[in-house]
Order: sequence, then structure tokens, then C-alpha cells
Amino acid sequence: MKGEMAWLFKKKITLPSPLMEKDWREIKWGDKEKELKALKSKVQELQLGSPDVQHLRILMYGPPGAGKSSFVNIDSIFQDRMTSAATVDAATDVSFTKMFQIHKIRKGKSGQLPFVICDVMGLETGDSGGVHPEDLMNTLKGHVKNGYKLNPRSPISDSDPHYNSCPSLGDRIHCLVGIVPADKVSLIDDDFFKKMREIRIKASELKIPEVAVLTKIDMACPEVHKDITLVYRSKKIKENMQIFSNKFGVPMTNIFPVKNYHEEGSLKLDLNVLMLSALINILNFANDHVGVMADSEDN
Repeated sequence: MKGEMAWLFKKKITLPSPLMEKDWREIKWGDKEKELKALKSKVQELQLGSPDVQHLRILMYGPPGAGKSSFVNIDSIFQDRMTSAATVDAATDVSFTKMFQIHKIRKGKSGQLPFVICDVMGLETGDSGGVHPEDLMNTLKGHVKNGYKLNPRSPISDSDPHYNSCPSLGDRIHCLVGIVPADKVSLIDDDFFKKMREIRIKASELKIPEVAVLTKIDMACPEVHKDITLVYRSKKIKENMQIFSNKFGVPMTNIFPVKNYHEEGSLKLDLNVLMLSALINILNFANDHVGVMADSEDN
């Protein structure tokens, strides 16, 4: 008996690999500098789907601390240095963003890129905190002006000076992006996902495309923490994306995992390539929507 036990302890136990044999979604990781340059050019040279729209409007929403404001700092990639286009509070789970803010992304030392990122107060369960659902709807429709101070208990009134009573196509939101941290997907309350689904259903009624972004992927998978290029080989990341898809209702094709800048002191090629790959898909969805809506309003 003792001999059998000793043999069992000596026997090598092979654990299943946390990685798939090959990427299940393609990212060109070869020449990262060349790929990053190509991705930046695609964004900078984007031709908008309507002459009446100066910037594609991307609205990001999700729970406090999900990484919405950090995503705004994609500005860093185009400035070739760390920037702080949006402030972030890492010390609390309560929403740090208090206003509806429109962030223009700079094109190098001068000029603006053809899109803006709209940031709102975090979405919270219950009725006492977070952005008011009606304010999200008003924002989608273009009724809320930049700088409006959000009130969790009551939505904007049509008499408020920040209320836009007659929004144009350029004032409306062109793509809705739900943001959730990858390491918390399975822990998020079902009531929260119910609230997110209700919002995306309203957006769908307005024919606004919906995309999802999973942030903080390095905190969800140790292998990805070591090497971000393994993101599409990670079984854990794909599993969390599937959980998010099932709970949120967005297809896997519209979900993009990213790693925000939160502890790095300098830009990283891998992070930039992954972030811009997600951004280009978001911009394409938004631009397609603008083209369709412009055609329908002309007819």
C-alpha cells in the first residue's frame, strides 16, 4: 500500500493548458511597429459616412471602475506619449465621472481625429446612484449637451440650458459601447446586466449599433498578464467573453478584449495594437450607422 501511494505521488500529473493551440481571432503581431502605423492611418484617414457629421460619437457606459475613462486615454497612442485626456479614480467603486463629457482625440500636435468619445457616470444597480437610465436615452438621441451635470435621481429636463431640443444626426450617438472588466464578468449582479440589456434594447430601437469591450484582461488571465499577445489563445478570456455575450446579449463578433493603461509609465506596442484593433471595429460600426441614417433622412 505504501509503495502504491509513493508511486502516485511520483507520477507526473499533466494539467490542461490554459491556452489554445492557435489564435481564434487574428491580430497581426508580427511587425508591431508596422501594424500600429497601419492601424493609426486607418483611423486618421477615415472618411465619414455623411458630410453633415464632423465626428463619430461613441458613447461608453458600464459599472464604476470598469475602465471607461481609461479608454478615453487612447489619445496617448496618437500623441506618442502618456496623456490624461480623462481623469481616473482608482480608489473607489463609486462613479468618478459626474458630467456628460465629450472627449476629442487629438491628431498628433494639431488637429482632431474624426471621432469623439462620450463619457457618462457609471451605471449602478438600484435607483439612488449612477447615471439615470433616461439620461442615457436622452444622450443616445442627442438631447444632452457637453458639460451637463448628471443627476442620478432625475433626468435632464427640456428647460435645462444643456438640453438640445432639436438634435441633428451629428449630435446623436453613433455607437453604444458597453464596458465591463474581464476579471469581474462572472461576479457582476444579474440586475446590473438586466439594466444594461434594457439600455441596449432601446439603442437597438434607434438602430444604434452596440459593441462590448472587456477591459483589464491581464487581471483575468495570468498567461495574458505575462504576454498580451496571447489574448486570443487564452481559454479564460474566451470563456469570459462568452459569459458576457450570454448575459449582455451582444454577439461574440461584437466583443473586444483590451488592456487599459493603468500602471505603465510608457507606451507599449502590444497594448496599442490591441486597443486600435478594437477601436477601428467600433468606428466602422458607427460610420456604417451614420451612412444608413443619412441615406434614410435624405429619402
